[in-house]
Amino acid sequence: MSRPLCNHYAALLSSAAGSRDGARASGAIHCLILRTLPHPPPTYLLNQLLTAYARSGRLAHARRLFDTMPDPNLFTRNALLSALAHARLLPDMESLFASMPERDTVSYNALIAGFSGVGVPRQAAGVYRALLREEAVVDGVRVRPSRITMSGMVLAASALGDRALGRQVHCQILRLGFGAYAFTGSPLVDMYAKMGLIGDAKRVFDEMEGRNVVMYNTMITGLLRCKMVAEAKELFEAMVERDSITWTTMVTGLTQNGLQLEALDVFSRMRAAGVGIDQYTFGSILTACGALAALEEGKQIHAYIIRTLYDGNVFVGSALVDMYSKCRGIRSAEAVFRRMTCKNIISWTAMIVGYGQNGCGEEAVRVFSEMQRDGIKPDDFTLGSVISSCANLASLEEGAQFHCMALISGLRPYITVSNALVTLYGKCGSIEDAHRLFDEMLFHDQVSWTALVSGYAQFGKAKETIELFEKMLSKGVKPDGVTFIGVLSACSRSGLVEKGRSYFQCMQENHGIVPLDGHYTCMIDLYSRSGRLKEAEEFIRQMPRCPDAIGWATLLSSCRLRGDMEIGKWAAENLLKIDPQNPASYVLLCSMHASKGEWTEVAQLRRGMRDRQVKKEPGCSWIKYKNKVHIFSADDQSHPFSGTIYDKLQWLNSKMLEQGYKPDVSSVLHDVADSEKVHMLSNHSEKLAIAFGLIFVPEEMPIRIVKNLRVCLDCHNATKFISKITGRDILVRDAVRFHKFSNGICSCGDFW
Repeated sequence: MSRPLCNHYAALLSSAAGSRDGARASGAIHCLILRTLPHPPPTYLLNQLLTAYARSGRLAHARRLFDTMPDPNLFTRNALLSALAHARLLPDMESLFASMPERDTVSYNALIAGFSGVGVPRQAAGVYRALLREEAVVDGVRVRPSRITMSGMVLAASALGDRALGRQVHCQILRLGFGAYAFTGSPLVDMYAKMGLIGDAKRVFDEMEGRNVVMYNTMITGLLRCKMVAEAKELFEAMVERDSITWTTMVTGLTQNGLQLEALDVFSRMRAAGVGIDQYTFGSILTACGALAALEEGKQIHAYIIRTLYDGNVFVGSALVDMYSKCRGIRSAEAVFRRMTCKNIISWTAMIVGYGQNGCGEEAVRVFSEMQRDGIKPDDFTLGSVISSCANLASLEEGAQFHCMALISGLRPYITVSNALVTLYGKCGSIEDAHRLFDEMLFHDQVSWTALVSGYAQFGKAKETIELFEKMLSKGVKPDGVTFIGVLSACSRSGLVEKGRSYFQCMQENHGIVPLDGHYTCMIDLYSRSGRLKEAEEFIRQMPRCPDAIGWATLLSSCRLRGDMEIGKWAAENLLKIDPQNPASYVLLCSMHASKGEWTEVAQLRRGMRDRQVKKEPGCSWIKYKNKVHIFSADDQSHPFSGTIYDKLQWLNSKMLEQGYKPDVSSVLHDVADSEKVHMLSNHSEKLAIAFGLIFVPEEMPIRIVKNLRVCLDCHNATKFISKITGRDILVRDAVRFHKFSNGICSCGDFW
């Protein structure tokens, strides 16, 4: 009677182990066993019960049952060992393994899987070596590695990146006769590809008989990972049978290799073939759309996502936010984000990064605060992104708060956060703090060096910039195009023409970097700022393409300073051709004519601006005090403390005149008396902002001003006098660079 009943219970337990309600069913059957069978029940039935408990997640019940079993055998111990390995309870797993009176291949496999599962493949390799030394015989068979063992060891060798171990395991696979099995062949192909040994991967693939879709998918992944796109495409086209993973692999691989248009084409073919599309396919194709800034294609895929009911998927939603952000559709990204019912750290980070990429730094900070209120803890990438937004806003107050958060949360050592902090302090004018943070970092990558180089370059500290750049090269860190923009701009702002020219040549010949518009603009600035306008003209005529609007405006600005009307008109004409609505050409030409007293020409230019509806961006300056931004424009009297500010300015003007200050009226483009010009200069926006800072910012703190345009000659000179009279450090970040005024001297050396 008991034997058939035991078999019946064993069958029920076997079914319960894989069911959704396995835990409750196992408990109920256990009760039946205790009530209906003599004590103790047979070991094979208890083994079945222990396995059912373990597979249904009730590990505590499994361990309690194991402890009460009178006659546990090898199967019993292996079942619990596998459960402990699956639960990642390594100390308990090792303790049980050590106490086992006998072990077979399953025992060793469980231990290998346990170590590999928690990311310690080196211990897994140690267990494998112990297995090879095992001389025990179980049920008349010597304990030796199985296919499962070898598959696990291939994965361990791959995780370690250990080529020698990988080849040893491969040899063992061949010696044991497992070479023809896809179960071991597919991991081998993947292992060799990850190690960069694509030739070995191809050889394993070619030697396999009866290659299945999994093998093809693995080989294609390896080829794409090693940038062998042509070979991957050839293998893909040769496949008779493809599954959704095959198509997704091609879409992802082409996107990662910069072939986004081809990825879009493969995606279209995938849809036409009627293959099921999952979240990973959508994620990859949306990444391709973002890289191409292909907004229309992205919208079409979004519509398809809605039709296939994937719009509620958090992975796909995050990819949509990222795609719209990169396509400059920040409001669409925001709409997708707000509709997401479930958000994770990736979703929040995508929105924060998106705001930063689109110049919406305030919104990035706001969403970060919202994320915190939702109980989501930032990771290093999220925190680095919001700090970068503060850097772009030149908002040192918020940035410093996030710096404190990085210290408290333990995220400060992460290179993403450290690089963002170096950039923050560099862009906010605290170059000493930026350098101190850089020195505290244990590891520096390309971004770290570039952040500090650019920080010094913005201050016009050419000597320090060049020393840092040379040190970067000596450390074996490869510079990129952004690094060279920093170095070239430092040379141009310090008049180091020959040095800048040699770096421009070095960039192309030694580092293989193709110059972009930013590099050409730096070179135009290098020549023209130093007064070598003819050389700037020759350089432009030899360029492979015409300068962009910034390049022509740079040349025109220098022509204004040097009074070179001929080259100035040439620059203005070209600027108008490529950007008719750019006011720089009109404003700078007006300035050149005004300096010569040619008011008729000034009037004609202004009439042309009105006829073409070209509007000059009004100058403004702002200062942050107690988390509030105070914005000033010229002659602004809208501020609540306007009377106090103008009184302070009047006092400063009288003190400056006593010290020998003479207003520079050359930048006033109006045909009025000199006294009126002096009055207009005295109320420029940066002077109002500085007066506010002198009144409200504590004396021990520097005054930090941001201006949307380039600081004029008179304001630059006046600020030097103000810094000497008041004994205050004044930092001005204009559209071009930083100026640190201290005791009557500016960090730019009056060369900007």
